[in-house]
Amino acid sequence: MKHRLQLGIQITARLFKKATRALQDWQNLLRRRHIQAPLLPRMRIKYTISIVFFVTLVIIEKENNIISRVSDKLTLKQTPQTPLQPSGFSHILQKHNGSLTSLSKIDSAFTLMKRRLENYSEHQGVLRRGRKHILLLATTRTGSSFVGEFFNQQGDNMFYLFEPLWHVEKMLTLETGGTNATVAAKAYRDVLRQLFLCDFSLLESFIEPPPVDHITTALFRRESSSSLCEESVCSPSIKGVFERYHCRTRRCGPLNLTMASESCLQKDHRAIKSVRVRQLETLRPLAEDPRLDIKFIQLVRDPRAVLASRMVAFEAKYKNWKRWAMDGDVPIDDDEVRKLKGNCDNIRMSAEIGLRQPPWLRRRYMLVRYEDIARFPMRKAAEMYRFTGIPFPPQVKSWILRNIQASKETSGVYSTQKNSSEQVEKWRFNLPFKIAQVVQKVCGPTLKLFGYKSVSSEEMLTDKSISLIEDKAFNFL
Repeated sequence: MKHRLQLGIQITARLFKKATRALQDWQNLLRRRHIQAPLLPRMRIKYTISIVFFVTLVIIEKENNIISRVSDKLTLKQTPQTPLQPSGFSHILQKHNGSLTSLSKIDSAFTLMKRRLENYSEHQGVLRRGRKHILLLATTRTGSSFVGEFFNQQGDNMFYLFEPLWHVEKMLTLETGGTNATVAAKAYRDVLRQLFLCDFSLLESFIEPPPVDHITTALFRRESSSSLCEESVCSPSIKGVFERYHCRTRRCGPLNLTMASESCLQKDHRAIKSVRVRQLETLRPLAEDPRLDIKFIQLVRDPRAVLASRMVAFEAKYKNWKRWAMDGDVPIDDDEVRKLKGNCDNIRMSAEIGLRQPPWLRRRYMLVRYEDIARFPMRKAAEMYRFTGIPFPPQVKSWILRNIQASKETSGVYSTQKNSSEQVEKWRFNLPFKIAQVVQKVCGPTLKLFGYKSVSSEEMLTDKSISLIEDKAFNFL
């Protein structure tokens, strides 16, 4: 199968080169002779149109499933960042019964086609150049911001984005009053695909207020992506313009997404962190896209620890849990309990698919427990880099050493600085035993799969001499 794909790509590439040369020769001939299109012989025009149409069909066929509509309302904007979007050619073919009406239109048609061919060739070279696309999948309060820094600290070699799907989730929730799982999954997949290709145009359609000329002050947590605050993306600051998530490493103006796209294209590798994808299966088209060499890293944590952390970080949302912890029994059929079970099931089902290593995920999936990273940060970071096929850089090692022993003053709820070994056991002294029992009941299969031991008493829960983490190896190579 791999041989057939490579052979097909080689044949298609040769066809592109021949077609491009033929089209360019004809364009040059028109310019030299100042030939007006309406005077050209009809047969030559039809022949040329056939060549152009055939090449276009090949491109469309080779790049099927690239862009799918999220809903009838969503339309992808045509911008300079999206050379692969279908546009601007069909109306030229339709005028005057298939004849071209002016040399300028011929020039624009050839320019568009040449740009598409060049862009396609550039994407086909991804595997040869060794570019990696890394997607860190997690849920909230699993240490994903801390782990994401393993790639954010890579520096000039990596284009890293922090939670770009926040905008997608927010808009879909506002428009529908809730997040439709099917619509959201398609939207997440399509936005991620375009971002891995350094195309921000689809993401722009979800940002509020909408960017003006691809410039925005509203990108969520811009300062958490060093790639969006480096000099090449740092436009001059504008007096009186407020950007909530402004860069802290240097004084920059509003984010120019065209500049961000250009910077992204210059990087060797690209990484995105997200806590919003519910099912790994929905991302299968990304793994099968020949333009991407994607690696999925799923980060998990003991569900009891996750709940304990969320009760502190999201106090208003988890007020029922706090009330139950204080003075009442937990109603097992409550919506909050069902939501907890649904989250656990989604995480477990994604991991089960990944660990089975179906053909589309072979050598593309890695499961990592937060507890292992907290106890052995350098070892697990090295394993993650080895899995991605990227050298483990010294600046990342230095960052890990500086940040795993943070003091209580710097180790806040949302901080990426953690005293990691303390975080592993902290939840055991904050979560009441009756709440732990509920989590064990609804998330039992998830605990078992990831190697977390259940507790049978209050004493066992708070006994630090008893480890609740089994030694468990997850094969990922």
